[in-house]
Amino acid sequence: MHYKAVFFDRDNTLTYFNKEKEKWRDITVSGWSGHPLSLPYEKMMKLFELASEGRTPWYRTLDDERDFFRRYYKYLLIEEGVTENTDGKAKLLFNELWCNNDRLLFPETVETLEYFRSHGYKMGVISDTSPSLEYTLRQLGIAEYFTSFTTSSLVGAGKPSPIIFNAALKAQNVSASESIYVDDYKPEVDGAREQGFTSFLIDRSGENTDEWTIHSLKDLISFAESQT
Repeated sequence: MHYKAVFFDRDNTLTYFNKEKEKWRDITVSGWSGHPLSLPYEKMMKLFELASEGRTPWYRTLDDERDFFRRYYKYLLIEEGVTENTDGKAKLLFNELWCNNDRLLFPETVETLEYFRSHGYKMGVISDTSPSLEYTLRQLGIAEYFTSFTTSSLVGAGKPSPIIFNAALKAQNVSASESIYVDDYKPEVDGAREQGFTSFLIDRSGENTDEWTIHSLKDLISFAESQT
C-alpha cells in the first residue's frame, strides 16, 4: 500500500509536558494558599467551566485562548483560597505557564519528521486542544513540517469523533486508507482505525506489545520502509 500522509497527536506523542513547569506551578500556588495543590480531572473541568463564563465554545482564536487562561488561573487561585492580589498572581501564572516552554520534544521527534518530509509525505497534527496548537509547535521549531493543524476547539468535535478525523483528511486532500495515524491514547487510535486509517498506539512504557503498538516514533519509519 502506498501511503500519502501521516497524522500525529501532539501531547505525549510528539511532545511531553515540562515537569519543571508543573513543579513550579504546584510550589508557587501552594506557597500562596498554604496547602498542597491538587488538580484532578474533575477539578480541572470545573475550572474550565468557570473560566468559560458561559461562552461556547470556550475559545476560537489565540486572543480568546489567552483571555480564557488568564481567567482560568484567577479561578484556580480563588478555588484554592488565595484572596490577596489574585489578579497579579494570576498574571504571573499565565506568563510563566501559557505557551512558555511548557512542552518539550521527544528525542526522536525531529528525526522522524525529517524522514517523512524527505520521502514526500504530507503531515498533519490532530489534537483535542485549542487554537494555540500551531503556535506551540512553532515555538518548538517543528511547525514547518506540517501543512494542517486540526483542533477540537475549531472543528467542534474531539477525538475519536469522525468529525475531527474527516476534517484532518479534508485539509490534506487524502483518504483515510492513504493515511497513517499515531496517538498515545487507545480510544483515539481505535477511532481513527474505524475511519480507515492505519493507526498506531505509541506506548513508550513497553507495556503493550500488539502489532499496532509502537514504542518510539522511529518505529513508524520501520513500518513505512516495510511498505515500499
